[in-house]
Amino acid sequence: MKPTIKTKTKNDNPLSDLIDDEVFNTLKKYKLLDEKAIRDYKIRQMYKDMRREMSAGEAIDKIQELFPYLQFDTIRKIVYQVSK
Repeated sequence: MKPTIKTKTKNDNPLSDLIDDEVFNTLKKYKLLDEKAIRDYKIRQMYKDMRREMSAGEAIDKIQELFPYLQFDTIRKIVYQVSK
């Protein structure tokens, strides 16, 4: 079996549009990142992108397929959450 080499991809840093990879990895190393907040941010970005091509309900359904442990209403609350 051939060993796999993990290459740096955009998926390693879900906040790449906000912070660079080095900062992200340092924060992650010291456990200074809120994983739930990062998940919610990714969900909001996916929803925003999907809404260009489909209805709100369809977008939430697609996101729910990716995050089956979240209920429809939970995803709706995440995507419509007002920033403080």
